[in-house]
Amino acid sequence: MTDEQLMEAVKNGDLQQASLLFDRYHKRLFNYLVRMTVDRDLAEDLTQNVFVRMLRYRASYKQGLKFQSWIYQVARNVFSDHYQANRNRKKEVMDIEQLGERLADANESRHVEEQEQLLHRAMARLSDEHRELLVLTRFQHLKYEEVATLLDTTVANIKVKVHRAIGKLREHYFELEKI
Repeated sequence: MTDEQLMEAVKNGDLQQASLLFDRYHKRLFNYLVRMTVDRDLAEDLTQNVFVRMLRYRASYKQGLKFQSWIYQVARNVFSDHYQANRNRKKEVMDIEQLGERLADANESRHVEEQEQLLHRAMARLSDEHRELLVLTRFQHLKYEEVATLLDTTVANIKVKVHRAIGKLREHYFELEKI
């Protein structure tokens, strides 16, 4: 069954089908949220909240809408709601080291690891908007059309913003490389 067919079944009360959607999307959504929050534990909690909301708001899913776009919009809302609810708390300083929590292959050279750490640190310096665009297009491999739908804008606008985000990433990367 397609994602859309599964979601239609969930919408119509067959909640067992939600487990298939969870299996297909939880890793991708977790990766999206961990890159957005820079906190693995928080990303795990938010990922669970995405699927709770999927069930709670299943009636809002419109037939014919691509499920992937819909679930990423739910994830964006969960992320946004979390930070709006906590905006009065003291802003936590990003722990840049958390960005490098990838398990490195034992055979990777030290030079490659250093470059990867620089890249993660440069990503952490980006604005939330730029980081989100790069995470969606480069790490989550969403098409520009899907991101445009998700962000309610045009494909041309997404292309321009991604180009600018890559430019900023490059700028931050080379600044860090000089240090």
